[in-house]
Amino acid sequence: MVDDLILGMAGAGGDGVVSAGESLLAAASSEGYHALMTKSFGSQIRGGESSCRVRLSTKKVLNPGGALDVLVALNWEDFFKFGAELPLSVTTVLIYEEKAGPPPETLKARGVVPNRLIPVAITELTKKSAGSDKAKTSVVLGLLSGWFGIPAAAITRGLTKKFGGKAEGLLEANEKALAAGIEYASAHPLPAPPVIARPTGPPGSKMLCDGNDMCAAGALFAGVKFFGGYPITPSTEVMQTLSREIWKYGGAVLQCEDEIAGIGASVGASFAGRKSMTATSGPGMDLKTEILGLATIAELPLVVLNVQRGGPSTGLPTKPEQGDLFQAAFSGHGDVLRPVLAPTDVEDTFRVTVDAFNIAEQYQTPVIILSDQEIAQRKEAVDLIDTSKLEIVERRVPTAAELAEKPYARFAFTDSGVSPISHPGLQGGTYLAAGIEHNEKGDPTSGGVMHAKMNEKRFKKLEPLKRRAEFFELLGDPKAPLGLIAWGSTAGVAREAHALATAQGHDVKLLVPYLLYPIAEQVYASFFESLRHGLLVELSHQGQLYRMLRMFTEVPRGLRSFCRSGANPFQPAELVARLLEQKGMPS
Repeated sequence: MVDDLILGMAGAGGDGVVSAGESLLAAASSEGYHALMTKSFGSQIRGGESSCRVRLSTKKVLNPGGALDVLVALNWEDFFKFGAELPLSVTTVLIYEEKAGPPPETLKARGVVPNRLIPVAITELTKKSAGSDKAKTSVVLGLLSGWFGIPAAAITRGLTKKFGGKAEGLLEANEKALAAGIEYASAHPLPAPPVIARPTGPPGSKMLCDGNDMCAAGALFAGVKFFGGYPITPSTEVMQTLSREIWKYGGAVLQCEDEIAGIGASVGASFAGRKSMTATSGPGMDLKTEILGLATIAELPLVVLNVQRGGPSTGLPTKPEQGDLFQAAFSGHGDVLRPVLAPTDVEDTFRVTVDAFNIAEQYQTPVIILSDQEIAQRKEAVDLIDTSKLEIVERRVPTAAELAEKPYARFAFTDSGVSPISHPGLQGGTYLAAGIEHNEKGDPTSGGVMHAKMNEKRFKKLEPLKRRAEFFELLGDPKAPLGLIAWGSTAGVAREAHALATAQGHDVKLLVPYLLYPIAEQVYASFFESLRHGLLVELSHQGQLYRMLRMFTEVPRGLRSFCRSGANPFQPAELVARLLEQKGMPS
């Protein structure tokens, strides 16, 4: 029995690989397992290659994991397109379609050939049991159930949910295919297969959702009343979810003609007094930048979600990367400062989205959420969220006394830098909001003295953010000499690496920043104080957070950047090995 099982599948776009992974994930979740599924596919509109990897565990799952315990390859050509996304080891059980032939020599070129290669006539079994080859992945699910202990009853419930009520005979065909796979596994037992142990949690105790679902749910909880956007992979599901749900809470969604109109409408809604949001990916952020500057100088609350993907330009639209941090922090003319937050998994995307709305409203500023394709589109079985622990912040509106002043000073200088904000229709609250520099009352100015004062005001109000401890997670002894820093989806890999290194007896600490910008100098200075050797881990070619830290802090010589381009995920054991190698110790 094993407590943790990582399975991968690869095939052509029409093979139903991702659907099979979702059925497997739903079955595991309904039984009480902790589970996570990532999916990957080519950027073609139709066809191409697709894959998924599902991690099941009796303990909390922090990331997609390292090398696969089980791989199902329906054909070799599509499998080889995924490279490091489907890593193998000598202990991987590799099940492949018999008619595809034995693994080609190219497998050896990848450096690892599994010891156990299992050919199965999957297509033939499907035709014999279901009457056609359209239910191949149900045969695969049967094999996985029979050999590795995944409950067949739960998979059957998933098939019923998926195919019940669809074309006549479809559910029955898939049930027959599932049974054929289970029967084949029973007739051809594997020696010492990695059978997953029974979960400790009660059945049906978890939610099954992805990061985009969580972002939309967090926005609704925070009180979003307007979403203006334009479809773009991999953020479109946020708009789709809000289109179904926001009207129930008195809000509206406007699908605009382009990215610029999407953010323009959202800024207009914020000016009108409504909590507003837009969502996009890297190419869309390029187009939204100018109006982000408008929201900054007009001091209007706004939340912008950027689900990062591989770039530049169209790049890798279906793969994750962490290459948009420079864009989020610095893409704007003039002196602009806008908070940048990053969730680390599906579950905390809810909280980070609420935090983004709270910061936007409290400090009257646009806030950028940097998610990425992995978090946004991977599915996780997560615990129910206790929303009673979350606070909702509303923007500061002027008091009757402030409105009685003639004229109302929308941009009044205050101790905090935050001024009371009115909205159209509020008696006495009329003011000019524009992209031109202005004085306290909103009147245009071209004077250097007033411009300097307004710049100071806009920067001053965000200083308290850097001292808010809730935006930073520290694991391990604060005085440990070894350290890891990771953000976004890479943080889950670093958490597991920290646990592995600690279990091996190494004194290691881990810092996970949810607030990426402005840089919290004191937080990093405290972390660096005892650090002798460390890694800052990022899925980007340049290691952008590492470079930003060098701009704002005294980075110790022992902290190194460990970075790589998107679609080349890190593995926990790899981080431990690199950290110990840096220290000069055997791993």
